[in-house]
Amino acid sequence: MKLLLADDHTLFRDALMLYIERAEPQSTVTLAEDLHQALKRLAEDSRQDLVLLDLRMPGMKGMDGLRQVKEKYPHIPIALMSGVAEKRDVEEALEIGAVGYFPKTLSGKALLQAIQKVVAGEKFVPMDEAEKTVMPSYYADKNTTNLDAQLTPREAEVLSFLARGASNKEIATELDLQVVTVKLHVRGICKKLDAKNRTQAALKARELGLAVAQ
Repeated sequence: MKLLLADDHTLFRDALMLYIERAEPQSTVTLAEDLHQALKRLAEDSRQDLVLLDLRMPGMKGMDGLRQVKEKYPHIPIALMSGVAEKRDVEEALEIGAVGYFPKTLSGKALLQAIQKVVAGEKFVPMDEAEKTVMPSYYADKNTTNLDAQLTPREAEVLSFLARGASNKEIATELDLQVVTVKLHVRGICKKLDAKNRTQAALKARELGLAVAQ
């Protein structure tokens, strides 16, 4: 995975980077300490699997920072982090186009799992049992029949290669991704198509008439 982690809290930022790199040795984490530096890093290399932005860091100005990054780089998945996950912030972030909202109170393991989920094409927002009736729309994707719309652009690309019988290594080479990132995308595709494996995912895509490039 290639990640851009932007947070002005040095201890949290460095600790999360070390945790990710130890758990996922093939990962590459680029750091930034404010929105300006994050945009500079993206200008230098926008080929990121995920951008993590601290909602309260300098330059963000609430959700304006998220909008700014999303407008400049609409193809890159972006998730927000915050010490407190307020419902209105979560909803607004998702409406703008964020793929996740990570409370900093999550453990390192939970944060890594959340990152893996969104890189694989899923959404992640904090929610306990009591909140499930408050924000059901963000958890209804798996029940929709519009699976083509449910796939991210990157997943659609990966799926097109799966349909042609390409291996994870071949897909990684063609799309300039790491093999571990391709595996995460394949996992997300299989989950969304309710497929047991990559072969079944490709077959289901054709049966359902999903767009698969040749």
